[in-house]
Amino acid sequence: MKILVVSDTHGRDENFEQAVMQEAPFDMLIHCGDVEGREIFIEALTECPCHIVSGNNDFFSDLPREEIVEAGNNRIFVTHGHYYGVSMDITGVIDEAKDRGCNAVFFGHTHKPLLETIDGVLALNPGSLTYPRQRGRRPSYAIVNLDQTGHLTAELKHL
Repeated sequence: MKILVVSDTHGRDENFEQAVMQEAPFDMLIHCGDVEGREIFIEALTECPCHIVSGNNDFFSDLPREEIVEAGNNRIFVTHGHYYGVSMDITGVIDEAKDRGCNAVFFGHTHKPLLETIDGVLALNPGSLTYPRQRGRRPSYAIVNLDQTGHLTAELKHL
């Protein structure tokens, strides 16, 4: 199974469309928030199961604040991250994932890509496709693969 993970597209579709075209086909899309009203477009473009959570800029949205996605024998906690202070420290979001019995957490908000395993939890922030903030400011996203044994591997990618 191949999962495209994105965040912080902020209603701008050009780089998102490019990432979708580069990575197709994939089996699932996870968007970690700040879609700014573009969820119907995102779902139509990807033509696969989509899990989209609301971010701090998704005003008046009906999107869930967070979600647990099951992929194989993995439980993935998906959140934007702003309720857990991820701009300062990711300990809170890691603890929340563990408390919910999840072995992975996908989040956004900082616009900076991150991939590391902490206390047995795979922490993934795909960065932003629209307003990257890391050194070099290259739009980024992630690809997560689930092998036959159910093991998750992730890779950060740039446009």
